[in-house]
Amino acid sequence: MKKIINYIWLVSLLTSAWFTASAADTIKLENPLSVDSVPGLINNVIKGIMGIVGAVALLYLVLGGLTWLTSQGSPDKVKKGKETLLWAVSGLAMIFFSYAILSYIFTNFLS
Repeated sequence: MKKIINYIWLVSLLTSAWFTASAADTIKLENPLSVDSVPGLINNVIKGIMGIVGAVALLYLVLGGLTWLTSQGSPDKVKKGKETLLWAVSGLAMIFFSYAILSYIFTNFLS
């Protein structure tokens, strides 16, 4: 009985491969990236990376604020919270400026 089931399975596998191969001209694959050029793909990758880096910078902004709020007047913790806030804001500014520069480059020179 097991040999019959294996035989049926093998025959069905081979015939399905044969039918699929004969209909190969009707199969169409869609572009999952929704871009048609390499600069467009690079632009999408850079936008994704900028989004992740921006989220990390905002996380550090919240972390610096919480450190400052929970310092209970300790000068070391206040200083650490202020420095974290300063670096997070400067990081966000760099992210925004680099995004603006890259967006300008991609829209004016590579499109």
